[in-house]
Amino acid sequence: MSTKLLIGPFTQVLPMSGLPLKGALKDEALAVVENGGVLISEGQVLKVDTFTNLLPDADKVQQVEKDAVCLPGFVDAHTHICFGGSRARDYALRNSGKTYLEIARSGGGIWDTVLNTRRATEDTLARGIVLRAEKHLQLGVTTLEVKSGYGLSVEEELKMLSAIKRAHLETAQDLVPTCLAAHIPPKDFKGSPDLYLQEMSQTLFPQLRAEKLTQRIDAFVEEGAFSPKEIESYLNTASQMGFDITVHADQFSTGGSAIAVKYKAVSADHLEASTAKEIELLARSHTIATALPGASIGLGSDFAPARKLLDAGACLAIASDHNPGSAPMGHLLAQASILGTFQKLSNAEVLAGITFRAAAALKLDDRGVLEPGKKADLVIFPTGNYQEITYQQGQLHPCGVWKNGLKVV
Repeated sequence: MSTKLLIGPFTQVLPMSGLPLKGALKDEALAVVENGGVLISEGQVLKVDTFTNLLPDADKVQQVEKDAVCLPGFVDAHTHICFGGSRARDYALRNSGKTYLEIARSGGGIWDTVLNTRRATEDTLARGIVLRAEKHLQLGVTTLEVKSGYGLSVEEELKMLSAIKRAHLETAQDLVPTCLAAHIPPKDFKGSPDLYLQEMSQTLFPQLRAEKLTQRIDAFVEEGAFSPKEIESYLNTASQMGFDITVHADQFSTGGSAIAVKYKAVSADHLEASTAKEIELLARSHTIATALPGASIGLGSDFAPARKLLDAGACLAIASDHNPGSAPMGHLLAQASILGTFQKLSNAEVLAGITFRAAAALKLDDRGVLEPGKKADLVIFPTGNYQEITYQQGQLHPCGVWKNGLKVV
């Protein structure tokens, strides 16, 4: 018979349950269980209630002695933490006045990381992922999406996705792999962007299926990457083969979000350049709008119009975009809190964006809320008031993290 473990009492438990997937949220809608506890068994939540009410059902108690707030483990639905090298030079050039596209054209940018990633062994890449994932875990992230996209050849993309698969077995988190072979046209490919995409879809996609390396295909639709016209055949093939689609959309110019909606993408990520037209399009679709405030901070650019997206009725997820170039910070909670300040988001909207709405952006319905049958992924903060978590803008660190019912931090 399985053991029923009760963790608590927490000053507050925010289960994040009973909230809509789409649209604006008021803080008054948040369920807050005072003097609460979480009863878990076999890696799943059995019940959330007051600690006193749960005590009779518990076989074992993990006592919490000080003020603490318990939330579902955070979900970071967009990262690029599989890479080689550094882009500190790019950062300095941007701060000196060069634009992202100017740096890319001069040999920096994504291509610089591609060359360094190709030089790295699979072992080296896997170790790097594990180290970066551990930093995210310490900050409360229990599910982490990781993209390829710095290989840009069949062999190198397979190397990256194999490294991600290996790292998943060596980390406490769940790592969700995504193939971003359509990141930019590789400079050493002898042929047009169309021919490159054709090679990737006809040669790489079947190997992804055969080796069970990913269920997700991503594409960067942007100037300097792939145009809406160029990417359509690629995404059509991905869709026909049963892959889930996500799109880097509207970062510097529009067009990507329309492609995302057309191909029923799970999410459209970035959206800094989205106008009223794109906002309305996303709000009327089932495609989740994912804001990446880390890229805005790293590039010194505008934030995605999160407030307008929510008010229009869209589902807003928030992710770190942790990558070596435009978003090196990799601190999901800090970025989400800062986005909330600039876009006037409620605590409910920020926390939803990094829990159950972010889980939905990965098509994971078994986490992001603390309710019966969901994963017992918990993040615990040393405070008696949940409002302190966003107020301190990432400076309040978790004092405990649980993954599948096991304490990992």
